[in-house]
Amino acid sequence: MTSVLAALAVCALVAPAVIHWIGTRGFYLLALAPLGALVWVVLNWPEHEPDAAVVETVSWVPSLQMDIVIRFDTLAAILSVLILGVGALVLCYCAHYFDDNRPRVAMFGGEMIAFAAAMLGLVTSDNMLVLYVFWELTTVLSFMLVGFYGVRATARRSATQALLVTTFGGLAMLVGIIMLGERAGTYLLSEIIASPPSGVYVEIAIVLLLIGALSKSAIVPFHFWLPGAMAAPTPVSAYLHAAAMVKAGIYLIARLSPAFSMTASWKITVIGLGAFTMVLGGWRSLRELDLKLILAFGTVSQLGFMAVLVGMGDANVAMAGLAMLVAHAMFKASLFMVVGIIDHATGTRDIRKLARLGHRLPVLALTAAVAGASMAGLPFTFGFIGKETAFASVWDTGALTPLEAHTVDIVLLLGSVITCAYTLRFLWGAFGRKVRHTPSPAVAKMHPPTWAFYLSPVVLAIAGVASGLVPGPIGDLFEPYAETLDAYGHEIEHLALWHGFGLPVVFSIIVVVGGAILFIVIRRLRDLIFRYRPLLNADRIYDAALRSADTMSLLLTRNTQRGSLPVTQGVILCTAILFPTIVLFVGARDRLQIDNSATAPQIVIGGIMIAASLAAVILRNRLAATLVVGVTGYGCAMMFALYGAPDLALTQFLVETLTLVIFVLVLRKLPAEPEKRHATGFKPLRALIGIAFGAALVLIGLFAASARSTEPLQVDLPAAAYEYGHGKNAVNVLLVDIRAWDTIGEVSVLIAAATGVASMVFRNRRFGAAPRVADAIRLQAGDGDDDDDDPIPPDRTTWLLGSGLRDPRHRSMVLEATTRLLFPTMVVLSVYFFYAGHNAPGGGFAGGLVMGLALVLRYLAGGRYELGEALPIEPGRILGAGLAISATTAVTSLFLGAPALSSAVFEITVPVLGDIKFVTALFFDLGIYLIVIGLVLDVLRSLGARLDTETTPAAGALRSVAAQIGSGGASAVGGKDRVAR
Repeated sequence: MTSVLAALAVCALVAPAVIHWIGTRGFYLLALAPLGALVWVVLNWPEHEPDAAVVETVSWVPSLQMDIVIRFDTLAAILSVLILGVGALVLCYCAHYFDDNRPRVAMFGGEMIAFAAAMLGLVTSDNMLVLYVFWELTTVLSFMLVGFYGVRATARRSATQALLVTTFGGLAMLVGIIMLGERAGTYLLSEIIASPPSGVYVEIAIVLLLIGALSKSAIVPFHFWLPGAMAAPTPVSAYLHAAAMVKAGIYLIARLSPAFSMTASWKITVIGLGAFTMVLGGWRSLRELDLKLILAFGTVSQLGFMAVLVGMGDANVAMAGLAMLVAHAMFKASLFMVVGIIDHATGTRDIRKLARLGHRLPVLALTAAVAGASMAGLPFTFGFIGKETAFASVWDTGALTPLEAHTVDIVLLLGSVITCAYTLRFLWGAFGRKVRHTPSPAVAKMHPPTWAFYLSPVVLAIAGVASGLVPGPIGDLFEPYAETLDAYGHEIEHLALWHGFGLPVVFSIIVVVGGAILFIVIRRLRDLIFRYRPLLNADRIYDAALRSADTMSLLLTRNTQRGSLPVTQGVILCTAILFPTIVLFVGARDRLQIDNSATAPQIVIGGIMIAASLAAVILRNRLAATLVVGVTGYGCAMMFALYGAPDLALTQFLVETLTLVIFVLVLRKLPAEPEKRHATGFKPLRALIGIAFGAALVLIGLFAASARSTEPLQVDLPAAAYEYGHGKNAVNVLLVDIRAWDTIGEVSVLIAAATGVASMVFRNRRFGAAPRVADAIRLQAGDGDDDDDDPIPPDRTTWLLGSGLRDPRHRSMVLEATTRLLFPTMVVLSVYFFYAGHNAPGGGFAGGLVMGLALVLRYLAGGRYELGEALPIEPGRILGAGLAISATTAVTSLFLGAPALSSAVFEITVPVLGDIKFVTALFFDLGIYLIVIGLVLDVLRSLGARLDTETTPAAGALRSVAAQIGSGGASAVGGKDRVAR
């Protein structure tokens, strides 16, 4: 199964290229991906045993119990058939639904296959944490698919609404997962269901899990997002909102039902809200005039029906629930695709604009009628099998008291009557004559769809009838799951077309007759019945909630962030002072254990740092204040060195130096001293806040040092670093192995920071690499200016090529010569730090900083053109390459048998060098190395080269430099390549 998931993921990546190359007919090729996976599912169907399952385990993050455990059992297999089978048919349908000229269509194909892969991973994941990852992947992908028509406000609103509602439910579900997993001692669903924990704590966790399930399956009060999602293209509605995504919540309820269906909170949440949803959704569908909205509210109704059946905890009722699950996927996906064909042919879905369409498209009308018969529960359809089984099993279930069971069954009967009514209304609205002798204008002007367009809905409609004629073999496939539930003294009933005359038959007659009567009444008295808007509308409540949240956020922002940096910073610092301090003093620890072992060098360095801090407050010159602040940073680095942390000391030195350079680049655009009119008051208050914040940090540090009650972890770190990370430098192993997930998050923040800086500086358009000398010469080509103001003779020696374009007043021959000598040394040193960092002080971060400082030196000595000559690559490419290399290391580790983003060792033999041992962490460190270089280059390019105000060099100087470039190796410069080096 893991191979199937990987194959689907690969197909999702190549799908856009296939559609872009072939056009929309490429959807037929894409359909082979889920079709091939479906073949695998059928060939590997679980054995006919309740506990039979194929289990595969991939070690991922074992310390967090996030191993990828795939468990392919009966319930997962049933959902997999729906996900893959309907998915393949919908992709075939897309080949005729979309036009070739839509650039968004190519990405759509990849998103659909990715969604199929995510849903397949969701229903087969035994680890709840991994299940949650797939759960949220479906949320994100559904947001992208619903928002396909991004230029439309309705599509953007619907996509955002679906995202917010399902994400809210997903977060509640995550809390429930953690609570349940921690209480059970395992995050594997199979183990929890086999031995379920109990108690109020567990019931709260289950309710939180159910909030996620109900929000995903559009159960009241989260039902309103599904009708809004009809702004999506019809293939999305036919797949996500009929067969796949909305079934995720039903699946989770069915999965948890064997263990928790007897709790009171479960019954109220699942059975109560499910029954109410069935009636409410069906009634709302009778109000609608849009064909897709009729089906959407009908889907809400049917989801409520299925939630009741699979959540009751009765084996026979669960058989009915699985039958309805499968039947609903077939008839609702078929009907959604029928609506898509109508919309594609006529340009409208409004039933008031459709008349006598059945005469023009008889095959489509027949397809809709067959699928609608299954939805209404008419005989000889699989929907009829599920409904009949539900009526019979719910009435006699032992999961509820007789009064509760009879009440729920009558509510389901009422909901089924409404279902029959809105089915008739859908068919009449789409294909009826409507007292017209001629087709309506929309129908008269329609263009007939191609026969291939009918393929997918026809196949599903026929499948709904064919499965109804042979329910026995299909029911045999459902029984292993039903056997995991309590039958309450009854034998598990086999699915059959006819069980004899009884209560289900009476209920079915009531459904058909009552549905027909209700349809006629609604048709004749609709304006009277639906004259007023409903008092409670969840969609309006959602809008009101968003407006309230906006109002509260504006109120909070207006009172805490007034546009004053000192005020904002003061609020942040006061919060950071008060809350930790209060928590510390109300805690159990009431005294501190202070170590008085400070040495004389530490005291001296500390005194220098304090003096520098005070000087920074007093000095008015910005540059001087920045330099003394740097003294505190260098003092901190010295402290690290004295405490035996050379890695931290090296990094601190490099970071502090680079930070000073960045400050200087910014300060050169500001006045040397702040103007008096910019001075702000309350200096004593600000001084008090600063002192309090420093004291709070010291206090927290002392409390943290005194809190240790066992042997410190640092004692075991060196041995663990070598054993697990295969390196002797514990700091580097921590960053690239033990805390690699944290590190990759931090470097992602670095990339975001670089992008943010560049975005603020490049307001109009983003430039690529820093300019080169050749760029400047091209800009001056054809200038015609003969004024050779102090041109550089071809035989004059210059140390750096870019410095020839600078104003002579800004040049320093000593700095240029020093840079020419130091730059190669610094490059070699950075490479040494990179390679040696796993076993000695250094690493990718330190090596990248050294290389960044080498680039800084080239820029300071030669200007922006010299920066372009030093590294003529766009920083964004370097940043992207670094992130890609670091992220790819996770996959590489998995293939080599190690957990994701951990170190795996492999050895190679080189003829001259002999045996060489490589650690995969080296490649992760390489990504960090490139990211730091890209970050420094991006900052220099934006804060440096972009903000340079040097005037364009004289034409004579440009021609002189051009002559030097063209003079070859015999010139004093030695040619472009030699000078650039």
